[in-house]
Amino acid sequence: MDVDVAVLGGGPGGYTAAIRAAQLGAKVACIEKEPELGGTCLRVGCIPTKAWVQTAHELHRATELFGKLGVRVGEPELDFGAAVEWKNGVVSQMTGGVASLFKANGVEWVKGTGTFRDASTIAVEGGEDVSFKSAIVATGSFPLRPPIQGLDSPRCIDSTGLLAQTEVPRRLVVLGGGIIGCEFASIFNRFGTEVTIVEMLDTLIPQEDADAAKELAKQLGKRGIALHLGKQCTQVDDDGSQLTVHFGDGETVQADLMLVSVGRAPLVEGIGLEQAGVEFDRRKGISADEHRRTTVPTIYAVGDCAGYWQLAHTAFREGEVAAENACGHDAVVDNRAVPRPIYTDPEIAGVGLTEAQARERHGDDVAVGQFPWVANARAVMQGDTVGWVKSIHETKYGELLGLVMVGPHVTDLIEAGTVAIDAEATVETVADGMAAHPTLSEAIKEAGLVALGRAIHLPNRKRAAAQT
Repeated sequence: MDVDVAVLGGGPGGYTAAIRAAQLGAKVACIEKEPELGGTCLRVGCIPTKAWVQTAHELHRATELFGKLGVRVGEPELDFGAAVEWKNGVVSQMTGGVASLFKANGVEWVKGTGTFRDASTIAVEGGEDVSFKSAIVATGSFPLRPPIQGLDSPRCIDSTGLLAQTEVPRRLVVLGGGIIGCEFASIFNRFGTEVTIVEMLDTLIPQEDADAAKELAKQLGKRGIALHLGKQCTQVDDDGSQLTVHFGDGETVQADLMLVSVGRAPLVEGIGLEQAGVEFDRRKGISADEHRRTTVPTIYAVGDCAGYWQLAHTAFREGEVAAENACGHDAVVDNRAVPRPIYTDPEIAGVGLTEAQARERHGDDVAVGQFPWVANARAVMQGDTVGWVKSIHETKYGELLGLVMVGPHVTDLIEAGTVAIDAEATVETVADGMAAHPTLSEAIKEAGLVALGRAIHLPNRKRAAAQT
C-alpha cells in the first residue's frame, strides 16, 4: 500500500494526526493493532476513568449535598454493575466515534502490528507493507513496574487491570501518589473502599503547585484515605487471600488489591526505529523538535512516545502540528499554556507556571493572589466551597504567568487561564474583565484582584492573608 502519510498508532496523537492529514488532502493510513481506535486514553485511560469519576461525584452529591439543598431521596447506594456498564458504554461511543471520523475523512485503518522496515516503509504483521512519503509515530506509553519483590502477584495490577474489575475491592493500596494514583484513590474512596496511598516522595502530585498538593493531601486525609508519604514500598506478600504490603521502616498494610501507578514510559522499543534511523531514548522517548520532526526529516513523533507531557490534549495538538508539517505546511507546538487537569475530589487544575517556578524565574518580581471558594456565591449555593483559585503574575509588566485552582469544576474553568496565557494577557486584563455573576468563573477575576491588592469581596483580614 502506498500512501502520503502513514501513522503508527491510533491513540489521541495518532488519530488526530491521521484525520488532519486527510483533511489537508493526503492519502493516509493509520496502523493500529488494538480492536478499537482511541489508544490508552479512550479505551483504558482518560475516558473510562473519568466516567467513574462522574459516578463518584454523584454519590458524593447524593450522600452529602442533596439534603442541604432541600432534595430528599433515599439512602444512595452504589450499583457497581451499572457503573461498569455506563463506563463501558461511554468508551464504546467514543471509540466508535473515532472509527466514524476515519470513514468520513477517508483514513484507511490498517489493523495489525506495525514495525518500521526502513525510513519509507512500515511492515504490518499479517498484512501488506505500507510505503509512505511521511510517517508519524504515535505509539504512546506503557505503565512502569518497579523491581519490588512480590509485585508479580496477580493482585498487583495497573490502571487497566483496575478498570477491568467487576467488584469493588474492600481494601485498596495505591502505590504512587501521582495523578493516576490520586484519581483512583479518590474514586474508590467514594465507592466505599478502604484506600491507602504509599508514595516514596514527601508530597502527592509532586509536579504540581505545592499549595495544591498540600490542599489535596489535607482533603483526602479528611475523607479517611491513609497517606504514607516519604515511604518506599519494599515488598509485597500474597498469601492467596490478601496482600501484605511492606513499606517504610517495618510498616505493613493489608489489602485485597494493589494499584501500581508509579508512572509511564514511552513505547519506543520493538517498533523498528533503529531500522528507520530515528534517534530515541527508551526512558525519554523519541527526539523531536517543535515541529514534531525527528532526526529523520520525513518522520514525525507525537504524544507520550515523544514528549515530556503525557497528556491526551498535548498529543491532540502535536498530532495536528505533525500532520500539517507532513503535508508541507509550517506549524509549531507552543508549550507555554498547557492545562494540567487532575480529576480528584476536589478537582485540581493548573496552567502556566507554578508559584515555585515563577519565583525561580522572576525572583522577587512575582505577585500572587489567592481567592477562596467560600467567598464565591455560586460555590456557596452549590455547597462546594473547598479550595481556592491562585493567580500568579510578574510585577514588571504584569504578565500572567500561571493559574492554579483547587475546587469545583476547575478542570473546566482552567481554559480561561489557558487562553489568557496563550494571548500573553496581563493580570490587569483578567482582573478588570467583566465576569458573569453569580458564577464560579468570577473567582478567576477575584484572584487577580487579590494579587493587585484591589480585592473588594474579601474581608480585610482575609485579604491580607490571601496576598503573598
